[in-house]
Amino acid sequence: MIGRIHSIETFGTVDGPGIRFVLFMQGCALQCGYCHNPDTWDTSTGRKVTVEEILDEMEPYISYYKKSGGGITVTGGEPSLQAVFVAELFRECKKRFGLNTALDSSGFCEVGHEHVREMFEETDLVLLDLKMMDRDRHTLLTSQPNDRILRTARWLSDHGRPMWVRRVIVPGLTDTEDELVRLGSFIGSLDHVEKFELLPYHSMALYKWDLLQREYPLKDARTPTDEEMQAAQQIVDRARREAASRNAVHKN
Repeated sequence: MIGRIHSIETFGTVDGPGIRFVLFMQGCALQCGYCHNPDTWDTSTGRKVTVEEILDEMEPYISYYKKSGGGITVTGGEPSLQAVFVAELFRECKKRFGLNTALDSSGFCEVGHEHVREMFEETDLVLLDLKMMDRDRHTLLTSQPNDRILRTARWLSDHGRPMWVRRVIVPGLTDTEDELVRLGSFIGSLDHVEKFELLPYHSMALYKWDLLQREYPLKDARTPTDEEMQAAQQIVDRARREAASRNAVHKN
C-alpha cells in the first residue's frame, strides 16, 4: 500500500494524548483561509511511502510513545483522502506496537464510503475541526460547504467514536455570538466528545503562503486577546450545557 505524505514529526505533544508520532498526509480538498500547511493541498506532490516504511521510522521511538500514553496521529492535509492507506497503517500500528491511533481531520469526507468507515473503525480518537457552523460562511472560509463535516460529526457520535472537537478563533469571523451559540448547541447534541478546545488564531504560516506565491486571505486578521478567548469559551460552554440538558430530557 502506497501513500503520499508531506512530512513527519517524531515527538509531537499537541496532537492527542502523550508523545506522538505525527504523520502529515499530502492532499486536502479544503483551502482554509488560515491554513498552517497550504503546501499540503496539492494531491499530486509529496513523498511516496509504504506502510512498512512508516512503521520502520516509528520503531526507534515506540518506548517513548507507550510510556507517555501516546501513539500515532495522522493529520494533513486531509488524511481521509487516503483512507485505505491510513486504515492499514493504523491496523499495523495496533498489531505490531499496540499503539493508540488518532486522526486529525476536517471531517470533509463521505462516511457512507466503505474505506472511510474502515479508517474510522481503526481510529481510537478523532481530532475534529468545526471551523464554522454557518454553511455559506464556511464556504467563504474554506472553499467548501460544511454538510459533509456535520454528517461526519453526527456519524462519529452515533457510532461511539471518541472525539476532541476544536475551533480556531479568528476575531470578528469565527467568534460571533451566533456562531459560538450554534457551535455549542451542536457539540452539546453529540455523544462521545471527550474534550473541546478553542484555539487562538495566529499568522505564523504567512511565510508559507508567501513562498507559494498565494495571497493570504486573512492578512488583516489579528490574534484574539485572552479576554476574547475566555468570553468565547463561556458562550460555547453555556450553549453546550443547555443543548446537552435538552437532549438528556428527550432521551429519557
